[in-house]
Amino acid sequence: MKKWKKLQCAALAVICAVCTLSIEPVTTQAADYWPEGPEVESPNAIVMEMDTGTVLYEKNSHEQHYPASITKIMTTLLALENSSMDEVVTFSKDAVYKTEGSSIMRDVGEEMTMEQCLYAIMLNSSNESAYAVAEHVGGSVEKFVGMMNDRAAELGCTDTHFNNPHGLTDPEHYTSCYDMALIAKEAYKNENFRIITGTARYTIPPTNKHSEETPLQNHNEMLYPFRTLKYRYEYCTGGKTGYTEAANSTLVTFAEKDNMKLVCVIMNAQSPSQWNDSINLYNYCFDNFQVLNVAENETRFDDDQIDTGSLNVNESYAKLDKDGVIILPKTAEFKEAEPKINYDKKDKDVIASLDYTFAGHNVGGADIVCTGAQIEPFAFDNLEENTETGTESVPTEKKDKKVFQINVGLIVKIVLAVAGVLLLIWLLKKFIDNFYLIKRKLSSKSTGGGRRYRTIKDSRKYRRRRKKRW
Repeated sequence: MKKWKKLQCAALAVICAVCTLSIEPVTTQAADYWPEGPEVESPNAIVMEMDTGTVLYEKNSHEQHYPASITKIMTTLLALENSSMDEVVTFSKDAVYKTEGSSIMRDVGEEMTMEQCLYAIMLNSSNESAYAVAEHVGGSVEKFVGMMNDRAAELGCTDTHFNNPHGLTDPEHYTSCYDMALIAKEAYKNENFRIITGTARYTIPPTNKHSEETPLQNHNEMLYPFRTLKYRYEYCTGGKTGYTEAANSTLVTFAEKDNMKLVCVIMNAQSPSQWNDSINLYNYCFDNFQVLNVAENETRFDDDQIDTGSLNVNESYAKLDKDGVIILPKTAEFKEAEPKINYDKKDKDVIASLDYTFAGHNVGGADIVCTGAQIEPFAFDNLEENTETGTESVPTEKKDKKVFQINVGLIVKIVLAVAGVLLLIWLLKKFIDNFYLIKRKLSSKSTGGGRRYRTIKDSRKYRRRRKKRW
């Protein structure tokens, strides 16, 4: 019996040893983990972080559907970019009679400011206001629609084609959740758009056609209790609703918390799932993700790992943009995000960028920007252009460097001046030495000096004095 137990123990030990040798240790990689999103009823949804463009959640986000009135986000963006808020918009016959659905009951020839029109569009989803704004900004609705499609292409939209400014059903008018997120992200950069979309109530004063005020109420239930308080969300900062029978319910909302700015797009939903799904998705994102500043956390790059330009060795020439951020799960650390240097930036002040990925997701980055530091010229960089003549010349020495120069012309002038002075002194001396002699000669010539001398010698007085001496 004891022998049998020994054999069992030995067999168990062998099995454990084999298992130990054959099974490799598994290291859990946090970078492989991306939080699983919640189940949503809506068939199409996306949540995008707006500072980085990071997609935190998506469900069939590139499927094309009718957008309904969330179209008006693009209409408002173009109006803000191409007009001023105090411009007067006049409602045409087409604006009044070629639209249906949501309306604030304007009349032909009625005048409102652009600001009043945009509040009517975003808060009350006024279709005639969207039409009037399109005519005012584009000159015609057709030209404005062209502007809409051009702007969408600039933003990177590939699933979108607009055919009107208000979103009423049209077979040639469609977009996707992803494209609408790009459009909404761009619109949110505009301060006036943020103010308008975040306003709960607005009042249009009396116009030339209406003697009464026109009160407006935001239809976004997450921001303002238009019909109920049930879907109020404390972090919501704005948005736009949409509905047609063909599009079902559509919704674009914005929310901010913990320095994170999110946009959520829901399409083709059966109400009230657009509200519930948006709230659940926001909670998922705010609970599971964090914002990390790149400049404050990145320590993996030495100065010589980033090419800041040909022949540039100045370490202070470039720095990371202090506003650059990435989005990571709260379980991950900054060092687990993988950076890559991208030199495709076209901005003259941006040398390159650090782009980060995590678990297969693009999660943001930071630009490498010029600091404006002056770079010392190289020894062989000894030619500079003469701005007046257009020719190249040798650059002048720095102002703080003293240089001794010999001015031959000045020395010659000084020598000649000294020589002249010496010559003048010599001539003056010669004149003084000979002054009396010259004076005497001049005096002799004027009085006939020889004859006077003989006259003295021959005088009687002279002869008498001579006799006395002898």
